[in-house]
Amino acid sequence: MGEVRRSSSIRGPQTVELPKLEIDRQFAEVRLLKENGSIKVFSARCLESDSSSVALKSVQKDAIKKKDFLQEFYYNSLLSFHSNIYKCFDQVFETETSYVLVQELSKLGHLSEFVRRGGMGELGTKTVVKQIAQALEFMHERDLVHSDICTENIFVFDRKFSLVKLGCFSKTQQEGALVKKLKVGSPWAPPEVSVAVYNEGYHVHRSQDAWQLGILIFVCLTGSYPWSSADITDRHYNSWVAWLKRKTTKMPPRFRCFTPRLLRLLRRLLEPKPKKRLGVKELYKYLPDVWHLRETHAANITLNDTLSKFLSDGAKSLFTRTETKMVAVLRHYLRQIDSQPQEDKRRVSFVSEEGEATSRLESQPKECKRSVSFASADGGAASHSKSKPKEYKRRVSFASDGVLATSHTSNTSTS
Repeated sequence: MGEVRRSSSIRGPQTVELPKLEIDRQFAEVRLLKENGSIKVFSARCLESDSSSVALKSVQKDAIKKKDFLQEFYYNSLLSFHSNIYKCFDQVFETETSYVLVQELSKLGHLSEFVRRGGMGELGTKTVVKQIAQALEFMHERDLVHSDICTENIFVFDRKFSLVKLGCFSKTQQEGALVKKLKVGSPWAPPEVSVAVYNEGYHVHRSQDAWQLGILIFVCLTGSYPWSSADITDRHYNSWVAWLKRKTTKMPPRFRCFTPRLLRLLRRLLEPKPKKRLGVKELYKYLPDVWHLRETHAANITLNDTLSKFLSDGAKSLFTRTETKMVAVLRHYLRQIDSQPQEDKRRVSFVSEEGEATSRLESQPKECKRSVSFASADGGAASHSKSKPKEYKRRVSFASDGVLATSHTSNTSTS
């Protein structure tokens, strides 16, 4: 099979003549794995050796320029030394209709097949993004920007994600290169790319990889995107920017399941201004922290038995439990009051021998009273209050020989 020598230079691929071969004549057990527009991926076994199965990436000639295809091969081949870079063999050829790359085969497929609704868990997320950050750091040290990080371009080699690899280098460019925007409305694209007009040029920078790494963290933890597009037409993105700029204290709803430490990391990776956005190395110092609120218990946070029972007490909210306790205390207090005998007080006013007014309270059982008014012997108004066993009350007042009026209550059984 035709081979192309791999160069240690990073100046870019050279135009070479590719050998013309037919897939069916060079490979056995050819099976279509994936088809996406002009790209097809096959699994196959090479007939010239007893090697294991490989992946064949076939791109239609009418969908890509030969120079761009060779650039992908060149960068992929150059970076294949890293353990978290999808390996490309020194074999490339063309058929009558396509250009073909020979790559290693991932039998478990790409990461998008493992990300389901609700995410893939905190441990799995950390395991994946750490390896992708290492691959990106390796690229950035060589002034290369991947520019197309997504779950479809991350290949899984172990179900526990102990080995994942970053692949698909069709958009890889040297940092600072001017490229045209060819894809519209991608949820992975940073704002400086989203606002660019279709077919308009923009400069490639490693901060764009940092942004996509932040999106990858969100997608792996939640199984969804934070927004459809990072531009002002998207209300979810607008709420994120408003919260970042402290224009509102209301956290975007889609970010409320994250811990403060993860939010701090996302603030740095999903920073709208590229110059303020931190690099992928920022990820490493946040890996020991808890990221997802739903997994606080799984993070071995110690709680005593009493507090654990209180926090997990059924579906009742804290307010409801407190309210119930207060009602029970009030009922107990009222029962104690009801158990004590109740008395009514009456006030008696009279004049002492020295001519001073005196009053005091006297207790008596509850009873109904009625008031009767009549005239005293000296013609003054008099009233007397008498108690009655029924529901009526009478009060009798009269004028005494003293200066002040004297009043008192008495019981009666007649009206």
